[in-house]
Amino acid sequence: MTNQKIAVVPGSFDPITYGHLDIIERACKIFDKVYVSVLRNSSKKGLFSPEERIDLISGVTKHLDKVEVIQFDGLLIDFCQQVGADAIIRGLRAVSDFEYEMQLTSMNRKLDSHIETMYIMTNNNYSFISSSIVKEVAKYGGKIEDIVPPLIEDALKEKFKEQ
Repeated sequence: MTNQKIAVVPGSFDPITYGHLDIIERACKIFDKVYVSVLRNSSKKGLFSPEERIDLISGVTKHLDKVEVIQFDGLLIDFCQQVGADAIIRGLRAVSDFEYEMQLTSMNRKLDSHIETMYIMTNNNYSFISSSIVKEVAKYGGKIEDIVPPLIEDALKEKFKEQ
């Protein structure tokens, strides 16, 4: 066994934003290993495929040695157990996020009380950002360079050019 502290930062990341990156970078300061786990949600059709999201996230986190980007299906808690995670890291943008997050945390704790959920407040500069808003602005050619890395901006432009 290892004494490594392992965290999972779950999400759909469709696409990843500077707000997500802020949370991931801050988690890397606390944990020895951080899995950025991309949920494959069969009930949702994303703009980017899970494989594209993994490639994009890997590209924008390559400066973070502690990060491994991986896809998962099913229950988050099962994935956490599989990788030996000590904690789930969730970002909070506003009070409105809290109620939903509290429900998820309560269910995860019921499923495995040994895995903690930790919340990191998003940097105020990114508190208004969501992947949905980013996609909407990008779709109509709005300015997004302050809210997503250049790799993501280019991928969004290419995606919307195809449509």
